Amino acid sequence: MTQNHELKMTLDGRLLSNVSVLAAVVEGGSFASASTALGLTPSGVSRAIARLEARIGVRLFDRTTRSLSLTDEGRLLYANINPLVLGIEDAVTMASGSSGAVRGRLRVNTDAFTSRLLLAPHLPRFLDLYPELTLELIARDQLGDLVAEGFDIAVRFGEPPSSSLVARKLMESRVVTVATPAYLKRRGKPAKPADLADHSCIQVRNPFTGQPFAWEFQRGRKRLKVPTTGRLLLTDSGTLLATTLAGVGVAQIKAVGIQPQLDSGELVDLFPDWPDERFPLYALYPSRHLPAAKVRAFIDFVTTVVGTGAKARPKR
Repeated sequence: MTQNHELKMTLDGRLLSNVSVLAAVVEGGSFASASTALGLTPSGVSRAIARLEARIGVRLFDRTTRSLSLTDEGRLLYANINPLVLGIEDAVTMASGSSGAVRGRLRVNTDAFTSRLLLAPHLPRFLDLYPELTLELIARDQLGDLVAEGFDIAVRFGEPPSSSLVARKLMESRVVTVATPAYLKRRGKPAKPADLADHSCIQVRNPFTGQPFAWEFQRGRKRLKVPTTGRLLLTDSGTLLATTLAGVGVAQIKAVGIQPQLDSGELVDLFPDWPDERFPLYALYPSRHLPAAKVRAFIDFVTTVVGTGAKARPKR
């Protein structure tokens, strides 16, 4: 082996090591967290990032005494190299013959509805399946920047934004208009959507506009917007379900999150003849490379959950 070849191997090995440090800093959110995760000193982490920046010729992080964030160049680099780093980890795990390929930390970005009503009841089963996996399930109103914030995957309702993220549609949930039998006995059952003008309708705030979501109904190609009013405005899906079950009023909720209550009769679907107002659920991840084993496992888990929690489209 020539001296030049040996030098190239050394440089490539050092580059891979520095790239791994970059991934650890992004995932941990700080140099200190990365040093703990990697078993390095903070100065060792800092030197590795400095070597990587020198090799590439650009600054990767904007640093202040209180914050650390990726530059645009750093974000682009991380988006491209992180799936490769994860792929190497997967390959080593599979080559070692280990049965625990799904392991490490999985950071999931989601919304409150998906987290609380859709996923939470099934998480014990997922964690039992993969005992070497640590799950961070972070629910918030907006998607944010998956790459800069070190998320592995997002699972969210609504059409995905135009971006470099890979978007995989998992299902569509019907939006149902519901109330309890006790509320309907007290106030009467609306015969058509327009009758909701005479009912107490629980409003939900749109995080993007700050205003209540509009109430819409769809049957085939026909769309209908219905003005509604109510004294209660909410932001949390769990509170929406709890107050609806308490008989406060009528609510619009995605059926996939309340199927047990619909099946038991605790909630009544008021307009089954308007079955076509639907919301898609997407898995979003940062690279078009084959996702890591832990990401693939979580997508399979969510697909199973939504498959058992959603009924087939009603016949018309």
